[in-house]
Amino acid sequence: MKGLQEKVVIVTGGAGGIGAALCKRFAAEKAIVAVFDLNEQAAGQVARDIREQGGQARAFAVDITDNARVISAVAAVEAELGPVDVLVNNAGWDFAARFVDTTPELWQKIIAINLVGPLNLHHAVVKGMSARGSGRIVNIASDAGRVGSSGESVYSACKGGVIAFSKTLARELARKKINVNVVCPGPTDTALFRDFAGAGESGDKLRGALEKAIPFGRLGQPDDVVGAVCFLASDDAAFITGQVLSVSGGLTMAG
Repeated sequence: MKGLQEKVVIVTGGAGGIGAALCKRFAAEKAIVAVFDLNEQAAGQVARDIREQGGQARAFAVDITDNARVISAVAAVEAELGPVDVLVNNAGWDFAARFVDTTPELWQKIIAINLVGPLNLHHAVVKGMSARGSGRIVNIASDAGRVGSSGESVYSACKGGVIAFSKTLARELARKKINVNVVCPGPTDTALFRDFAGAGESGDKLRGALEKAIPFGRLGQPDDVVGAVCFLASDDAAFITGQVLSVSGGLTMAG
């Protein structure tokens, strides 16, 4: 894709299923990848895998819920790799339960990771992008934030918030030539989904029901998501901002 070569790209949650696939795809596009993850060892392995394939990557242990650590990590990226050209907010976490069975402590954790974390990253990165007059931001939300999802009430609220925030920021930053867009994966076969679905018969039933409901007849895979993200981060999408793209195999088709 046009314009990704030698660009410095931060991917949060870069050691997870979708995150690792994103990091490797950006590296294949000749970008310089900063792998942000709470799990330092796993992030390091992703970066090593990329370097072994001839790409450029560096791992950073980051708790995205901690504003001071985010600011420090972004400063380290810019000192070691250069100014941040692309930010992909991918990190996320959820716990499946009916809202009436949840607790404020659980709400706080879900909100911290899925909403406050992206806010921290934007605040740390956008000032530099604005000063330079260029940048790309792609936020990974969820179709749960567009249409709702039983058992994911607070997570859905957070992802809906990310969508609304992204549209607002796209308006604020358009004059600075900074594009802000959102990709909403549908059910995707990752560790997060497997934790959500649970093990055993109940998990198998949920998977089966989703496979029947998805027009393409299967769950998404991490590699299904990466092309959309890289496109929105590239110069091919230079005139696209404030948009929300569902990658769900047709499960949701609302605009």
